[in-house]
Amino acid sequence: MAGRRAVLLDRDGVLTEETGAYVTRPQDLRLLPGAAEAVVRLNRAGWAVAVVTNQAGVGKGILTLPELEAIHAQLQAAIARTGGHLDGIFLCPHHPDAGCDCRKPLPGLLWQAARALQLDLAACYLVGDSPRDIAAGHAAGCHTVLVLTGHTRHYRPETFPPPLPEQVFPALPDFVDTLLRT
Repeated sequence: MAGRRAVLLDRDGVLTEETGAYVTRPQDLRLLPGAAEAVVRLNRAGWAVAVVTNQAGVGKGILTLPELEAIHAQLQAAIARTGGHLDGIFLCPHHPDAGCDCRKPLPGLLWQAARALQLDLAACYLVGDSPRDIAAGHAAGCHTVLVLTGHTRHYRPETFPPPLPEQVFPALPDFVDTLLRT
């Protein structure tokens, strides 16, 4: 599919703090240091930027879809305050046992983003903090980047489940620095 290039970001552990608990209120969402500024830099360089996130808390009844939308509105507003924007937020609200094709590690969310934003997935980067993110990016044909700010804090290829990420960075701003230099 010919189209635009994008950086597709997992939410928790890439853009926002991974707390190990579900974020259920907008005021509990915390951006990671430099994350919003990294989005701004990508925007200014002409990259589309979207979030692709599993949000099983909806399917588990921990929060409602309107509550999740309020949380994502807070995320958009926080990024807008730095001068940036997200081109889209694509989410899987289903319970992990639902059998949907949009829950990472399956590539459905990335396919949704590609259709909605007219992306060329082969020209896109999936940035995640877990093996399931990397597997989804790999299955969709994206370049894969692991950041060490969420579920994965230390990377050792011999213990990371395949497929392995193409690149590993301490945090999203480090990846963006490298991407924009090349």
